[in-house]
Amino acid sequence: MQQLILKQLLLLLLPLLVFAKPFKVATYNVENLFDATYVGTEYDDYQAKHNWTKRMVDIKLNHVAEVICDLDADILGLQEIENANILKQLQARLSRVGCGYKYSAITSKKNAPIQVALLSRFRIKSTKELHVSYSPRVRNILEVELNVEGEALWVFVNHWKSRSYRGVESKRMKYARVLKARLDRFSTAKPYIVLGDFNTDYDAHLSLEKKIDDTAGKTGLHHLLGLLNDGVLVDENRMLKSKKGQHYTLWNELAYSQRWNTKFYAKKGTPDHIVLSPAMFDAKGIDYVNNSFKVFRQDYLFTKRGYINRWQYKKGKHKAKGYSDHLPIYAYFDTKPYKIGSDGKAHKAKRQTQKIAYLYTQEALEHEVLLEDAVVIWKQRGNALIKQSLEGRGVLLFGCASTLKVGQKVDLLVKAIKDYNGLKEVTHAYVLKEKGQVDVSKYFLSEADLDKNITHRQNEVIKALTGVVKNRYFYTQGRKIPIYFKKKKSTPKNGSKIKIHNALLGYYKQLQLVVYSSKDFSILER
Repeated sequence: MQQLILKQLLLLLLPLLVFAKPFKVATYNVENLFDATYVGTEYDDYQAKHNWTKRMVDIKLNHVAEVICDLDADILGLQEIENANILKQLQARLSRVGCGYKYSAITSKKNAPIQVALLSRFRIKSTKELHVSYSPRVRNILEVELNVEGEALWVFVNHWKSRSYRGVESKRMKYARVLKARLDRFSTAKPYIVLGDFNTDYDAHLSLEKKIDDTAGKTGLHHLLGLLNDGVLVDENRMLKSKKGQHYTLWNELAYSQRWNTKFYAKKGTPDHIVLSPAMFDAKGIDYVNNSFKVFRQDYLFTKRGYINRWQYKKGKHKAKGYSDHLPIYAYFDTKPYKIGSDGKAHKAKRQTQKIAYLYTQEALEHEVLLEDAVVIWKQRGNALIKQSLEGRGVLLFGCASTLKVGQKVDLLVKAIKDYNGLKEVTHAYVLKEKGQVDVSKYFLSEADLDKNITHRQNEVIKALTGVVKNRYFYTQGRKIPIYFKKKKSTPKNGSKIKIHNALLGYYKQLQLVVYSSKDFSILER
């Protein structure tokens, strides 16, 4: 009799034993999971003539299932799922390989090519669709109420308008207004998570591209959903005060260098977010597990060259290789109270106005640095070199200067720096104010400056140098300088006499000349 009672107690307690630990919530844009049945609403390249067949669908399902199994989230928001049919196929595939999800939900926007969906190991109590527009290309927002260990949790799955194809910000504002109107009806005590692909970078309030900015620099995610406080991203301390209407993006948890889950043409982005309400910090019911946010970076999700291993479509055909152009992101939650760490307790120092030389005294920044009157004197793709004065230091903006132009004078907000084998680089910077154009020729060094101290320091532009290239050195005026040609194929033969039109004084373990292009020098004698 006692054994029977114990068995019955175990059966009752089993759900609590299974989930009496932190649970994982994730979001993943799978990059167009379509079925093999053509109904006319699909994107053009998901037809049989483009090799989208039952076999191709089967391979895509395997690849998506592989990622989801390894991710092992308890609640998973999905974007770019064609319909309920392919979602059921995905669930069946996951169950077959031991990664099943008992519960699911998906939007049903009429004539839409793709939907948003949710998989869950917790029971779904109810679902609702937030209607944004009658246009079939404007996706609905999925609202799901879940029962997590007896606690209610609401999850909102989003996929907002992309920034391509006339993707101006006002189109994402429409999604934000609809979502905000719904969230405004929730009390601060009501726990909810907003997640998905918002096609908005975490720093878009500072970096919104001009070609899509039709909202005077405001974004739906930051300004309507309350990710900002006095122009700065809301932090954990602010969330602890439980102010209604404010939200916390978990990208705040990561170091600047780790803030990315997409990478297009070497440009890193954060279109996907997990955004939390004040109730996820109130030590009641379900709370966020501090510092648990991560990007899912398995080796197989990258190519040998370090690019994201997206689903391959070349020359009008699907190639049955790759996964998605997005990496999943995830975080942990628990029924135990939120614990603020030392990162949340410490208040960063306020913004400081400094000269570029100050950056060379710092290994990392503990506060934001404002560089006033910075002049762009050189530019190469997303990289640029800036100076504030003729004799002052210069510094390289690495990968964060795509919107800048040579000759532009700006006030620049610097958020992160690093040393790359001795070369000082700014890795995260934003234009706060444009101050017109200036003549940059006066900032350039020349052969006549070789005896000056300024030519013995990095991050300067030097022009009109004549000398001989030999064994990776440049010989001129009795001086021997290491030289590096970015394009190896254009490296002159040993012993060549050349004239350098344009080079940087860079640094790689030692000071060196860096020549970026074959157009930056001429061969005088071979």
